[in-house]
Amino acid sequence: MKVAVYPGSFDPVTNGHIDIINRSAKIFDKLIVGVLKNPHKTPMFSVEERIDMLKKVTVDMPNVEVYGFSGLLVNFMKEHNASVIIKGLRMVSDFEYEFQMALMNKKLDDNIETLFMMTSSQYAYLSSSLIKEVAQFGGCLKGLVPDQLIPIIIKRAR
Repeated sequence: MKVAVYPGSFDPVTNGHIDIINRSAKIFDKLIVGVLKNPHKTPMFSVEERIDMLKKVTVDMPNVEVYGFSGLLVNFMKEHNASVIIKGLRMVSDFEYEFQMALMNKKLDDNIETLFMMTSSQYAYLSSSLIKEVAQFGGCLKGLVPDQLIPIIIKRAR
């Protein structure tokens, strides 16, 4: 069974994230969405809330599982018998950082491969930070995040 992990903070999850999840789930036997608890960021939503949101929007994807984690990604992957990291790239500017992370993960565990997946063009401008800003200032989130999450994000942003 080929297991991949799509790690991220997902604060909040966007339609760009869902695009990568959908496409990755078609390639791998199992896709684990790993919600990172990052001590260097102050999130809008707790890890538990982000996991809950992701579970709501992936409920119809039988081979997708969602878990929280902290610490090294390679350790999380070992716990779940995963061998591939999925990283979504929006722009070329994302590549330099993600490439550095891929090399470090490979150094930490030579059995791990990183697959870079370009986002679909309609989501290339999306980021969780932009979503939070749009919500905070009362902008429309339609088409940017899953519809069922819009009220949750708006309520938290205000």
